[in-house]
Amino acid sequence: MARIAPLSGFPELLPAQRYVEQQVIARLTRTFELHGFAGVETRAVEPLEQLLRKGDTSKEVYVLRRLQEEDGGKDSGIGLHFDLTVPFARYVLENAGRLEFPFRRYQVQKVWRGERPQEGRFREFTQADIDIVGRDVLPFHHDVEVARVMLEALAGLDFLPGFRLQVNNRKLIQGFYGGLGLSSDAIDETMRLVDKLDKLDAATVRGLLVDDAGLTAEQADRCLALATIRSSDDSFVEQVRALGVAHPLLEEGLDELATLVRSCSTLATASVRVEADLSIARGLDYYTGTVFETRLDGYESLGSICSGGRYDALASDGRTTYPGVGISLGVSRVLVPLLQRGALVADRSVPSVVLVALAAEGDRAEADATATALRARGIACEVAPTAAKFGKQIRHAERRGIPYVWFTTRTVGQPPRHEVKDIRSGEQVAADPDTWQPPSDDLAPRVIVATTTTSTERPSS
Repeated sequence: MARIAPLSGFPELLPAQRYVEQQVIARLTRTFELHGFAGVETRAVEPLEQLLRKGDTSKEVYVLRRLQEEDGGKDSGIGLHFDLTVPFARYVLENAGRLEFPFRRYQVQKVWRGERPQEGRFREFTQADIDIVGRDVLPFHHDVEVARVMLEALAGLDFLPGFRLQVNNRKLIQGFYGGLGLSSDAIDETMRLVDKLDKLDAATVRGLLVDDAGLTAEQADRCLALATIRSSDDSFVEQVRALGVAHPLLEEGLDELATLVRSCSTLATASVRVEADLSIARGLDYYTGTVFETRLDGYESLGSICSGGRYDALASDGRTTYPGVGISLGVSRVLVPLLQRGALVADRSVPSVVLVALAAEGDRAEADATATALRARGIACEVAPTAAKFGKQIRHAERRGIPYVWFTTRTVGQPPRHEVKDIRSGEQVAADPDTWQPPSDDLAPRVIVATTTTSTERPSS
């Protein structure tokens, strides 16, 4: 049989890796729900006119059609969604009469994007989004709330490297550029070019600002000066004002960004930090205010792994506009590189705590009863697949990472005697399937965090 080659860009995880992903998703959704976000799931496909309306994604959309479908069939003109924002905007419009606004939603789902596969970038991947959407108006405090919720969620992923949440405000950028005398078209082009500073050096971007955006050398230098400002507190306000540019929209953006940074500072830890980064603009043109990007410590080459912002007119039915603010974590972008490098894994490939051993095949019914009693109290277990020698059954448990093996022995005229063996320490003690309880740390697999010198185990919950 020919060897099956993996499909590039469509990652599949082994059971111990999948457990880590499940833990990440469980912790994220728990945090989102604690803040009152309701879970939704949208369909995998959308009409192409919806997917392509922003114009920049036509090369990334996977078109869906049946193999033997004739042109013009009823399934033509649809494609797989490439993010969760476009389908969510449609979902809000279709269900607006049945939703209570502001509507708070979280969504963890796969998306598909036909881009070149590389580390952290895949053709099929999982995203975790939160959004708050209002009807006609959405107060700014929701921008702060979304940032704080995601910071809390990231902090809960304590087995991952640290994160740096970078925040900016497009009002600040647009107001600064407007104060320099740039036209509306020049402002849009300048934002697009400055947003490339994470990929291109400043000299190259300066040249593009002059040649492509039509800026003067002085305007280009001042735009780059703005983009170099970084601060973990609101001191960036005076740094911006020192550049000598005045504009009402600039002041509004400065005030909003300073409020957000101050409000998030109480959630900052050694592993999750907040930074005002005035080079961040985000490439999508529907962002109108706050914008977010996030870098993973030690994996900056992955780019932003968690991003989003304020969009005041993403969804509209012509009569009502639904402004929103949201942020999206690329679950696959964060996890798959770590899993592939062996930096994260679970200590066992199955949830089973106990393997119930078989002395003989005729004992299977009794072994099933023992397993049922254990499961009734939340202890995951399985019965040995065969009545092999006990040594082989123990090795089977070891290979699967199962910490305990349960033995039942019989003496004529006496009730069965149960014993459980911790195969890590070798300790074997009498036990009752109706009362025995393993240590809490053994009830679920543990996520192992590997470093260059050591590995540490952290509980999965």
